[in-house]
Amino acid sequence: MKTIMITGCSSGFGLETARYFLEQEWNVIATMRTPQNDLLPKSDRLRLISLDVTQQQSIERAIDDVGDIDVLVNNAGVGMLNALEGGSMQAVREVFATNTLGTIAMTQAVLPQFRQRRSGVIVNITSAVTLKPLPLLAAYTASKAAVNAFTESLAIELKPFNIRVGLILPGRAPATRFGENAQRIMGDIPAEYAELSQQIFNEMRDDSARVTYPIDVAKAVWHVVNDPNAPMRLPAGEDALHMAGTN
Repeated sequence: MKTIMITGCSSGFGLETARYFLEQEWNVIATMRTPQNDLLPKSDRLRLISLDVTQQQSIERAIDDVGDIDVLVNNAGVGMLNALEGGSMQAVREVFATNTLGTIAMTQAVLPQFRQRRSGVIVNITSAVTLKPLPLLAAYTASKAAVNAFTESLAIELKPFNIRVGLILPGRAPATRFGENAQRIMGDIPAEYAELSQQIFNEMRDDSARVTYPIDVAKAVWHVVNDPNAPMRLPAGEDALHMAGTN
Protein backbone atom coordinates (compact mmCIF):
# COMPACT_ATOMS: atom_id res chain seq x y z
CA MET A 1 0.00 0.00 0.00
CA LYS A 2 1.50 3.31 -1.10
CA THR A 3 1.73 6.50 0.96
CA ILE A 4 1.06 10.05 -0.21
CA MET A 5 1.92 13.22 1.71
CA ILE A 6 -0.12 16.31 0.85
CA THR A 7 0.51 19.84 2.11
CA GLY A 8 -2.25 22.38 2.72
CA CYS A 9 -5.08 19.95 3.51
CA SER A 10 -7.24 22.22 5.65
CA SER A 11 -9.45 23.10 2.67
CA GLY A 12 -9.84 23.14 -1.09
CA PHE A 13 -7.59 21.14 -3.38
CA GLY A 14 -5.50 19.58 -0.62
CA LEU A 15 -8.50 18.43 1.39
CA GLU A 16 -10.23 16.93 -1.65
CA THR A 17 -7.05 15.21 -2.82
CA ALA A 18 -6.55 13.65 0.61
CA ARG A 19 -10.15 12.44 0.60
CA TYR A 20 -9.83 11.05 -2.94
CA PHE A 21 -6.66 9.06 -2.22
CA LEU A 22 -8.21 7.69 0.97
CA GLU A 23 -11.12 6.44 -1.12
CA GLN A 24 -8.61 4.68 -3.39
CA GLU A 25 -7.22 2.90 -0.30
CA TRP A 26 -3.89 4.72 -0.14
CA ASN A 27 -2.14 5.67 3.07
CA VAL A 28 -2.58 9.44 3.35
CA ILE A 29 -0.53 11.92 5.36
CA ALA A 30 -2.54 15.15 5.38
CA THR A 31 -0.62 18.18 6.62
CA MET A 32 -2.00 21.46 7.93
CA ARG A 33 -0.63 24.32 9.97
CA THR A 34 -3.24 23.45 12.59
CA PRO A 35 -4.58 19.88 12.18
CA GLN A 36 -8.36 19.52 12.39
CA ASN A 37 -9.69 16.07 13.15
CA ASP A 38 -13.18 16.56 11.74
CA LEU A 39 -12.29 17.39 8.11
CA LEU A 40 -11.58 13.89 6.81
CA PRO A 41 -13.17 10.49 7.43
CA LYS A 42 -11.77 8.44 10.29
CA SER A 43 -9.34 5.87 8.93
CA ASP A 44 -6.37 3.84 10.09
CA ARG A 45 -4.77 4.84 6.76
CA LEU A 46 -4.90 8.56 7.60
CA ARG A 47 -2.42 10.63 9.59
CA LEU A 48 -2.82 14.32 10.32
CA ILE A 49 0.49 16.16 10.70
CA SER A 50 1.20 19.74 11.76
CA LEU A 51 3.33 21.48 9.12
CA ASP A 52 4.20 25.04 8.20
CA VAL A 53 6.04 24.98 4.87
CA THR A 54 7.58 28.38 5.57
CA GLN A 55 9.46 27.05 8.61
CA GLN A 56 12.45 24.76 8.03
CA GLN A 57 12.25 23.21 11.51
CA SER A 58 8.59 22.37 10.94
CA ILE A 59 9.46 20.69 7.64
CA GLU A 60 12.30 18.65 9.12
CA ARG A 61 10.17 17.58 12.07
CA ALA A 62 7.33 16.47 9.79
CA ILE A 63 9.58 14.51 7.43
CA ASP A 64 11.24 12.73 10.35
CA ASP A 65 7.83 11.95 11.81
CA VAL A 66 6.23 10.47 8.69
CA GLY A 67 9.16 8.34 7.51
CA ASP A 68 9.07 6.85 4.03
CA ILE A 69 6.54 8.14 1.51
CA ASP A 70 5.95 7.38 -2.16
CA VAL A 71 4.40 10.68 -3.30
CA LEU A 72 4.69 14.30 -2.23
CA VAL A 73 2.01 16.77 -3.32
CA ASN A 74 3.04 20.40 -2.80
CA ASN A 75 -0.35 22.08 -2.55
CA ALA A 76 0.01 24.58 0.32
CA GLY A 77 -0.36 28.10 -1.02
CA VAL A 78 -1.75 31.58 -0.49
CA GLY A 79 -3.36 33.97 -2.93
CA MET A 80 -2.86 37.64 -3.67
CA LEU A 81 -5.17 39.74 -5.83
CA ASN A 82 -4.19 43.39 -6.13
CA ALA A 83 -2.42 45.89 -8.31
CA LEU A 84 1.28 45.77 -7.57
CA GLU A 85 1.11 49.32 -6.16
CA GLY A 86 -1.52 48.24 -3.67
CA GLY A 87 0.32 45.30 -2.14
CA SER A 88 2.98 45.64 0.50
CA MET A 89 6.34 43.98 0.02
CA GLN A 90 5.62 42.02 3.18
CA ALA A 91 2.58 40.54 1.46
CA VAL A 92 4.63 39.71 -1.63
CA ARG A 93 7.27 38.02 0.54
CA GLU A 94 4.55 35.96 2.26
CA VAL A 95 3.23 34.79 -1.09
CA PHE A 96 6.67 33.71 -2.26
CA ALA A 97 7.58 32.18 1.12
CA THR A 98 4.62 29.80 0.91
CA ASN A 99 4.00 29.25 -2.79
CA THR A 100 7.58 29.17 -4.06
CA LEU A 101 10.09 28.64 -1.28
CA GLY A 102 7.77 26.31 0.64
CA THR A 103 7.46 24.07 -2.41
CA ILE A 104 11.21 24.06 -2.97
CA ALA A 105 11.97 23.34 0.69
CA MET A 106 9.49 20.45 0.89
CA THR A 107 10.85 18.96 -2.31
CA GLN A 108 14.43 19.18 -1.09
CA ALA A 109 13.44 17.49 2.18
CA VAL A 110 12.04 14.34 0.53
CA LEU A 111 14.68 13.92 -2.17
CA PRO A 112 17.22 11.92 -0.14
CA GLN A 113 14.78 9.07 0.51
CA PHE A 114 13.46 9.13 -3.06
CA ARG A 115 16.97 9.13 -4.52
CA GLN A 116 18.15 6.28 -2.29
CA ARG A 117 15.13 4.14 -3.25
CA ARG A 118 15.33 5.32 -6.86
CA SER A 119 11.59 5.90 -6.90
CA GLY A 120 9.07 8.57 -5.98
CA VAL A 121 6.69 11.15 -7.44
CA ILE A 122 6.50 14.87 -6.70
CA VAL A 123 3.41 16.80 -7.82
CA ASN A 124 3.42 20.60 -7.60
CA ILE A 125 0.12 22.50 -7.68
CA THR A 126 0.53 25.85 -9.40
CA SER A 127 -2.11 27.74 -11.38
CA ALA A 128 -3.61 28.25 -14.81
CA VAL A 129 -2.93 31.98 -14.41
CA THR A 130 0.61 31.12 -15.54
CA LEU A 131 -0.83 30.25 -18.95
CA LYS A 132 -2.25 33.70 -19.67
CA PRO A 133 -1.17 37.15 -18.38
CA LEU A 134 -3.87 38.62 -16.15
CA PRO A 135 -4.02 41.96 -14.30
CA LEU A 136 -4.05 42.23 -10.49
CA LEU A 137 -2.19 38.92 -10.21
CA ALA A 138 1.39 39.89 -11.01
CA ALA A 139 2.96 38.82 -7.70
CA TYR A 140 0.84 35.69 -7.33
CA THR A 141 1.49 34.62 -10.92
CA ALA A 142 5.21 35.20 -10.48
CA SER A 143 5.25 32.94 -7.41
CA LYS A 144 3.56 30.15 -9.34
CA ALA A 145 5.48 30.63 -12.60
CA ALA A 146 8.69 30.24 -10.61
CA VAL A 147 7.46 26.84 -9.44
CA ASN A 148 6.67 25.86 -13.03
CA ALA A 149 10.23 26.63 -14.11
CA PHE A 150 11.65 24.94 -11.00
CA THR A 151 9.61 21.79 -11.66
CA GLU A 152 10.51 21.47 -15.32
CA SER A 153 14.23 21.80 -14.62
CA LEU A 154 14.04 19.48 -11.61
CA ALA A 155 12.32 16.78 -13.66
CA ILE A 156 15.39 16.52 -15.89
CA GLU A 157 17.72 16.54 -12.89
CA LEU A 158 15.88 13.69 -11.16
CA LYS A 159 15.15 11.47 -14.14
CA PRO A 160 18.37 9.39 -13.67
CA PHE A 161 17.07 8.43 -10.21
CA ASN A 162 13.66 7.33 -11.51
CA ILE A 163 11.93 10.19 -9.68
CA ARG A 164 9.03 11.74 -11.57
CA VAL A 165 7.95 15.37 -11.18
CA GLY A 166 4.76 16.91 -12.53
CA LEU A 167 2.64 20.06 -12.47
CA ILE A 168 -1.09 20.55 -11.96
CA LEU A 169 -2.48 23.89 -13.17
CA PRO A 170 -5.94 24.54 -11.69
CA GLY A 171 -8.18 27.34 -12.81
CA ARG A 172 -10.31 29.67 -10.70
CA ALA A 173 -11.98 27.76 -7.88
CA PRO A 174 -14.74 29.66 -6.04
CA ALA A 175 -15.39 26.57 -3.89
CA THR A 176 -11.99 26.92 -2.22
CA ARG A 177 -10.69 29.50 0.27
CA PHE A 178 -8.39 31.18 -2.28
CA GLY A 179 -10.40 34.39 -2.23
CA GLU A 180 -10.53 34.43 1.56
CA ASN A 181 -6.78 33.89 1.81
CA ALA A 182 -6.06 36.50 -0.85
CA GLN A 183 -8.25 39.06 0.93
CA ARG A 184 -6.30 38.46 4.14
CA ILE A 185 -3.00 39.73 2.75
CA MET A 186 -3.74 41.65 -0.41
CA GLY A 187 -4.56 45.07 1.06
CA ASP A 188 -6.87 47.64 -0.52
CA ILE A 189 -6.86 48.06 -4.29
CA PRO A 190 -5.72 51.65 -5.04
CA ALA A 191 -8.40 54.00 -6.30
CA GLU A 192 -6.47 54.54 -9.55
CA TYR A 193 -7.07 50.85 -10.37
CA ALA A 194 -10.73 50.77 -9.34
CA GLU A 195 -12.09 50.81 -12.89
CA LEU A 196 -9.76 48.02 -14.00
CA SER A 197 -10.51 45.90 -10.95
CA GLN A 198 -14.26 46.29 -11.42
CA GLN A 199 -13.89 45.21 -15.03
CA ILE A 200 -11.97 42.10 -13.94
CA PHE A 201 -14.55 41.20 -11.29
CA ASN A 202 -17.37 41.62 -13.83
CA GLU A 203 -15.60 39.31 -16.25
CA MET A 204 -15.25 36.70 -13.50
CA ARG A 205 -18.98 36.84 -12.84
CA ASP A 206 -19.79 36.60 -16.54
CA ASP A 207 -17.63 33.46 -16.83
CA SER A 208 -18.84 31.92 -13.58
CA ALA A 209 -20.04 28.73 -15.29
CA ARG A 210 -16.50 27.82 -16.33
CA VAL A 211 -14.54 27.12 -13.14
CA THR A 212 -12.38 24.51 -11.45
CA TYR A 213 -13.69 22.23 -8.72
CA PRO A 214 -11.49 20.57 -6.07
CA ILE A 215 -12.34 17.13 -7.44
CA ASP A 216 -10.87 18.19 -10.81
CA VAL A 217 -7.53 18.74 -9.11
CA ALA A 218 -7.73 15.53 -7.07
CA LYS A 219 -8.32 13.49 -10.23
CA ALA A 220 -5.48 15.30 -12.02
CA VAL A 221 -3.11 14.46 -9.17
CA TRP A 222 -4.24 10.81 -9.36
CA HIS A 223 -3.49 10.83 -13.09
CA VAL A 224 0.02 12.21 -12.67
CA VAL A 225 0.82 9.88 -9.78
CA ASN A 226 -0.36 6.72 -11.52
CA ASP A 227 0.50 7.34 -15.18
CA PRO A 228 4.22 7.51 -15.95
CA ASN A 229 3.28 8.91 -19.37
CA ALA A 230 1.22 11.80 -17.99
CA PRO A 231 2.18 15.19 -19.45
CA MET A 232 4.51 17.42 -17.48
CA ARG A 233 1.85 20.14 -17.27
CA LEU A 234 -1.72 19.05 -16.64
CA PRO A 235 -4.46 21.72 -16.53
CA ALA A 236 -7.29 20.87 -14.13
CA GLY A 237 -10.78 22.31 -14.46
CA GLU A 238 -12.89 23.49 -17.39
CA ASP A 239 -11.53 27.04 -17.33
CA ALA A 240 -7.92 25.82 -17.05
CA LEU A 241 -8.41 23.51 -20.02
CA HIS A 242 -9.85 26.45 -21.96
CA MET A 243 -6.89 28.66 -21.07
CA ALA A 244 -4.52 25.90 -22.16
CA GLY A 245 -6.31 25.64 -25.50
CA THR A 246 -7.40 22.05 -24.95
CA ASN A 247 -11.12 22.70 -24.44
